[in-house]
Amino acid sequence: MDLSVTRTATPIVPPPAETRRASAVRLEDVIKVYRESDMETIALRGVDLDVPAGEFVAVMGRSGSGKSTLLNLVAAVDRPTAGRVLLDGIDIARAGDEVRQRLRRGTVGIVFQSQNLVPSLDLVENVCLAAALGGRPLTRAGARDLLGQVDVADRGGHRPDHLSGGEQQRAALACVLAARPRILLADEITGELDTANGALVLHLVREIHRSAGLTVLLVTHDPVVADRADRIVELRDGRIVGDRRSG
Repeated sequence: MDLSVTRTATPIVPPPAETRRASAVRLEDVIKVYRESDMETIALRGVDLDVPAGEFVAVMGRSGSGKSTLLNLVAAVDRPTAGRVLLDGIDIARAGDEVRQRLRRGTVGIVFQSQNLVPSLDLVENVCLAAALGGRPLTRAGARDLLGQVDVADRGGHRPDHLSGGEQQRAALACVLAARPRILLADEITGELDTANGALVLHLVREIHRSAGLTVLLVTHDPVVADRADRIVELRDGRIVGDRRSG
């Protein structure tokens, strides 16, 4: 198969040298091909993307545009077919499993559309477990403080099935933050929420981004959600077709 796909991506213009920050996430000519039997699907077609440390970027596109594939590559869940994916300067496309696992646990935090909470544990226990798995043990008081930051402190003793969808999503965010990541990845986190709860979750992500200086990469199909970011990158058919500041 010929992977020399015609490049139509919008050139990424770097910020002026005096304001340039180190890259937290960088993709260089990334191609991702999925193969099954005799079928090949090109999910990403030569993607170049630079996300400076501390920036809030929304990756927007319709279903099938390649945005979830991009997020999986940045999360070190998958590897590109060609090209480089760098986190804090480390080429995770070629890193060993031990390095990739360490990055997933300590550098990157992922919030999914479906909340990955342990159903048999209450929220405080879920946060403590997430902190321990991330190598940053947390007391129950510390877990309650984190739940307070996402406005569910009063639900700490409840199991996930006793919470609303919005409360579960906020608790999942607390679990991710328990490992103190430097890069926060968010995958359609408002997709299953009503308008009010979706707006609250986005507000909390925005506040956490500002207060903790996290780099945020948020995947969405919703332009209203994307507008909450500093910058919007648009994907279509596996290519970047737009890259602009929001607002």
